[in-house]
Amino acid sequence: MTYDDNNIFAKILRGEIPSYSVYEDADVVAFMDVMPQANGHVLVVPKAPSRNILDAHPTVLAKAIAVVQKLAIATKAAFDADGVTVMQFNEASGGQSVFHLHFHVIPRSDGVPLARHSGQMEKPEILAANAGKIRAALA
Repeated sequence: MTYDDNNIFAKILRGEIPSYSVYEDADVVAFMDVMPQANGHVLVVPKAPSRNILDAHPTVLAKAIAVVQKLAIATKAAFDADGVTVMQFNEASGGQSVFHLHFHVIPRSDGVPLARHSGQMEKPEILAANAGKIRAALA
């Protein structure tokens, strides 16, 4: 399989589609999932064009996973969560629906089940507020 530079995350990285950004460095960006499975659901996306973990360069993975850890700590604090779920999918059979390498970081609370991706976008004001909480926790 080849990388398609017209995927939604590539468009976000190019600034063609807006996002609720929480973190950015030279190699990685993190933004709110617009169809979150829990409050504070963040996507960590390397800037390098990789379809998924199967074709990503090891240095891309190393830089991304360091940011995943940083965001896991920040989202846990920002949402007073009991834990954090980190997910990463590869190819359609593995559950991947956007074919640009990305990691889901989802703060979790005891007794609260993970919501399904409903296809419904979260309200912009909630995404903006949640992004602000995470940026404050990173500061």
